[in-house]
Amino acid sequence: MAVGSFQFSSRQAGWLMKGVSMSEYIEHDKDANSVGIVEKKVYTFAEPPMEMVLESGAKLGPVTLAYETCGTLNADRSNAILVLHALSGDSHVAGYYKAEDDKPGWWDNMVGPGKGIDTNKYFVICSNVIGGCMGSTGPCTINPKTVMPYGLNFPVITIGDMVDAQKALMDHLGIKKLLAVVGGSIGGMQVLEWCIRYPQMVTAAIPLASTTRHSALTIAFNEVARQAIMADPKWNNGDYYFGPKPDLGLAVARMIGHITYLSDESMRHKFGRRLQDKSDFSFNFDADFQVESYLRYQGKKFVERFDANSFLYLTKAADYYDLEIQHGNGSEVHAFSKTTAKFLVVSFTSDWLYPTYQSRSMVKAMKKNGLDVSFCEIEAKWGHDAFLLSNERLFALIKGFLERVYSESQK
Repeated sequence: MAVGSFQFSSRQAGWLMKGVSMSEYIEHDKDANSVGIVEKKVYTFAEPPMEMVLESGAKLGPVTLAYETCGTLNADRSNAILVLHALSGDSHVAGYYKAEDDKPGWWDNMVGPGKGIDTNKYFVICSNVIGGCMGSTGPCTINPKTVMPYGLNFPVITIGDMVDAQKALMDHLGIKKLLAVVGGSIGGMQVLEWCIRYPQMVTAAIPLASTTRHSALTIAFNEVARQAIMADPKWNNGDYYFGPKPDLGLAVARMIGHITYLSDESMRHKFGRRLQDKSDFSFNFDADFQVESYLRYQGKKFVERFDANSFLYLTKAADYYDLEIQHGNGSEVHAFSKTTAKFLVVSFTSDWLYPTYQSRSMVKAMKKNGLDVSFCEIEAKWGHDAFLLSNERLFALIKGFLERVYSESQK
């Protein structure tokens, strides 16, 4: 299907589990300190009749989680850090699958030897969430009851369900207590859920550019993106795995999302009103402006590595999340009374998707419970995605916080 000046191609079910990098910001730098070659592993649990019971009451099983590890687990298993990815992320947090890979994992600038999350000191785990499409059980997975992809027969999942699945993985790895849980955006929601759902397992937590619940504005953008997918005739009510895919709808959804990840300042700096490879308007509907070309390119890249149904399920899970209602009977303060973790909360000045007032609100609730809380609003012009970019202040904050927490945990 042609859209403007670029083409979308169909894919068969199953490609989604291959090693496709989601590193949109990380450049290939073999000279930098890296964890090197990593391997994607899988853990399968909840085999029938012992299926996983979801928050909706539905049952799911078997459940497979794709995960990767970096660093070495120490003798007393006290140096484990769980990194939790955002909407379009995956288990490939750092390193390379093979030497010739174009790009490393999505947070390679933060995770590695001597970096903010130092793999010389810590054992880092990152898994693809359930409902995802990068090796974990999701709508593109084969349903054992029908021997066909789940599609919309996959049950609606929640942030809590994601965390329960991650808890099963920690049990499998023999990790009884995590030194820290770390994540940005929707990953930050999982961080908060870990702290309240399994408080005895979490020593420290670092939610970045996150929130305890989506605002009406964020839900609205997610709904428009979902409607873009469902309005594509090739979506076919979620049953498209053996035919044409809803690439147009998914590309538009990604374009919508990408706008929310940036900021006015970053877009003015990066694009302004500059034209793309031309000196005057084309007087047709091709991409005249650089920003148009950029968004189309991002949409095209996204459909090459992501599943449209997974996008629906994961955005809905994020929209459903409400820490106050689900854990505090409507009180943010009461919700945080259930955890004893030490917190480093970070927001960014130009993030209008999860603005700083939301981080300040959770910090206030934490402090009312007497929790050990550090908070920093970092000045950054790149919008919501600033937590993914190289930032020396963020690196120093995370590095210093983890060193303090680890030192105190050894006393």
